Amino acid sequence: MKILIKHENKKRLRVHLPLKRLSYREADLLEHYLTGFSEITEVKVYERTADAVILYECERARALEILTEFSFEDTQIVRCTPENSGRELSAEYRDRIISSIVLHYGKKLILPVSIRRIWERIKTVKYIVRGLRTLAKGHIQVELLDAIAITAAILFGDYKTASSVMFLLNIGDTLEEWTHKRSVDDLARRMSLNVDKVWLVTDAGEVQIEASKVACGDRVVVRMGNMIPFDGEVSEGEAYVNQASMTGESNAVRKTVGMSVFAGTVLEEGELTLRVTQTEGSGRFDKIVKMIEESEKMKSSLESKAERLADKLVPYTLAASALTWLVSRNMTKAVSVLMVDYSCALKMAMPISVLSAIKEATDYGITVKGGKFLEAVADADTIVFDKTGTLTKASPTVHSVISFCEESEDELLRQAACLEEHFPHSVARAVVEEAERKGLLHDEMHTKAEYIVAHGIASHIDGKKAVIGSYHFVFEDEEVSIPKEFQQRFDELPAEYSHLYYAKDGKLCACILIEDPMRKESANVVAELKALGFEHVVMMTGDSERTAAAIAASAGIEEYYSEVLPEDKAGYIERAKAEGRRVIMVGDGINDSPALSAADAGIAISEGAEIARQIADITISSEELESIVVLRKLSTLLMKRIRFNYHTIVGFNTALIALGIAGILPPATSAMLHNGSTVALGLKSMTPLIV
Repeated sequence: MKILIKHENKKRLRVHLPLKRLSYREADLLEHYLTGFSEITEVKVYERTADAVILYECERARALEILTEFSFEDTQIVRCTPENSGRELSAEYRDRIISSIVLHYGKKLILPVSIRRIWERIKTVKYIVRGLRTLAKGHIQVELLDAIAITAAILFGDYKTASSVMFLLNIGDTLEEWTHKRSVDDLARRMSLNVDKVWLVTDAGEVQIEASKVACGDRVVVRMGNMIPFDGEVSEGEAYVNQASMTGESNAVRKTVGMSVFAGTVLEEGELTLRVTQTEGSGRFDKIVKMIEESEKMKSSLESKAERLADKLVPYTLAASALTWLVSRNMTKAVSVLMVDYSCALKMAMPISVLSAIKEATDYGITVKGGKFLEAVADADTIVFDKTGTLTKASPTVHSVISFCEESEDELLRQAACLEEHFPHSVARAVVEEAERKGLLHDEMHTKAEYIVAHGIASHIDGKKAVIGSYHFVFEDEEVSIPKEFQQRFDELPAEYSHLYYAKDGKLCACILIEDPMRKESANVVAELKALGFEHVVMMTGDSERTAAAIAASAGIEEYYSEVLPEDKAGYIERAKAEGRRVIMVGDGINDSPALSAADAGIAISEGAEIARQIADITISSEELESIVVLRKLSTLLMKRIRFNYHTIVGFNTALIALGIAGILPPATSAMLHNGSTVALGLKSMTPLIV
C-alpha cells in the first residue's frame, strides 16, 4: 500500500494512508498487523484522519517496507485480527459525552428561557418514569431519589438546579456504562478462544492441521477432554458436552447426530465428528462477553453485602430529606440530601474493582471466572496440588523406552505415540514429542481409541488389543502378563522415573520411562504460600509411594497421598470442607476434574486438559507456578480494596448529606461532588492492585 510520510524523527514515523478516513475495522486491521512485528515497539492508528504513528527499533527502510507491504485485502491479516478491539466502543461513548456537553451548554446560548424550561420539564419525565418503575417492582432505589429531587426542583421553580442535576446524572450514567463495558470487553478479548490445531477428516483419514486453515463445511473430530474449536453440527458420534461457559448449564448435555455444538464447550465423555458452520466472527466474542457478565453474578460476599446495604440505605436517605424539609421548610436543603446516595457509588465501584482485578490477573497469565473465586482464594487455608504437570514440570519428557518383546524401542514408541496423540495429557504429549524428535511417523494404525480416565487408553493394532497406561490399569484391570524371560528386566526398572506401560494381546511390550522432574520454583512457591497464610499444603498423586515421597520432600510438603484415584482427591476436599476449611485445588488433567469441581476454587494449569480448564474456576499459565502466589496476593489486595471502597463511600457521602442539611452545599454542588467522587472512585478501582 502507498503511504505518505507526514512527519518523522529518530525512530518515529507519522504516515498517512491514501484514504479520507478509516473504518474501525480497517484501523484494527492496520494496528494488529503492525503490532505483529517485533521491530515495531508502539503503534497508534487514527481512524478519522487515516494516519498512523509508529515507533520502531529497526532500520528506517525496514519500517517502511513493513508499512508498504500491508493490504486490507490480505486474508491472513483479516483472519488473524480479532473482530472486537474496543475502538468502536470507545468512540461511541466519547461521542455521547461530547454531544451531552455541547447540548447542555449550547442550548443556554441559543434557546430562550421559556423554551429551555419546557425542555427541562420534558426531560424530567424520563427520570420520573425510571423512579416509578423501581417503585412498581416494590423497590425503593436510587432512581426514585433522582426522580423526587428533579421533580421537586422543577415544582419549586429551580430550573437551573434541575438542569444541572440531570446533566450530571447523564454524564455519570454514561461514564459508568462505558467503564463497565470497556472492562468486560477488554477481559473478553483476553479470554477469546485460541485453538491452534484440530483433527480434520479427509478421504485419507484424520489429519492434524492448523485451526486457521479450517473452512465452513469441513469435518473435524473432537475427542473426550478436548475443547470444541468451532460452532458446528454433529455428523457422527455421541457425546456429553459441558456447555457451562456458554449456556450456564451445570450438567453435561448429550449430543448426537444433527444437533448443534458451540465453540468453547468441552467434551466430557465420548467422541464427535462435527461439520463446521462458523470458523470466526463476533459470535464467539459475544458468547464470552455473556459468560463474563454471567460470572459477575458470582459476586463475592463482600460485594453482595455492599450492594444489599446500598439498597437498604435509599429509604433512609429519602426519610432524611423529608425530615429536613419538615424541620427547615427549605426545599434546597431537602433536595441537596436527595442528590446524594450510597447506592450509585457502591454498585459501580464494587463490580469495577472485581473486573479490574480479573483483568489484571490476565497480565500474569491468570484467568478468573468470577469475583467469588478471588474471595475464595483470599480466604483459603488449604491448597491441594496434583503432582504431574503441576508441582512437576508441565512438559515431562521421555527418558527412554525399554522393550519387553522382539520389537525395537523405536517401533514401540511409534505405536505408543499413535495412541497417545489423540488425548490431552502432559505425559501423552511427551510420548508424541519424543516420536517426532526421532522422526518416527505414526500415521493412524489403530481402531477407535478409548480413553479411560486416570488409567490409560485402549484400542486395537493389527487386530490385537493394545493398552497403554498406569500399572493399575495395565496389570490389574487388563490383567496383562510379563514375559518370563523379561521378568528380571521388569524388576530392575529405575524407580526415579514415572512408568508408562504399553501392552498388546495381553502381554507387556514396553515400559516408557517418563522424566518428570520437579519444577525449580515448586519449593519456593510452597514456602511462600505457607507464609501467605495457607495452613495446609497437600500433594495428591496417582504415582507410587516412593515417587510421591521424594517429590513431597523436595517441595517441602509434609502432607501427601500416593496412588490415589480421581474420587479420592474429591473425597479429601469434601471432608476438608466439612471440617470448615476453605480449599483450593490445583491440577491439570482429566482425572483432576472431580476435585477441581469440589473445591471452593479450582485452579487448572493452562497446558492441561481442556475439560480441566472448563470445570476450573481459575486457569493459570503453565510456565511458572509463581502465578498461584500472585493470585493469592491479588485476591487479598482486592478484598482490602473492596473494604476501603465501602468505608470511603459511606463516609464521604454521609459528609455530603450532613453539609446539605446544614445548607452549606447547594443541590447542584452536592450532585457534582457525589457523581464526581463516584467516577473518581470507579477510576481508582481500575488501577493495578500489584504495583
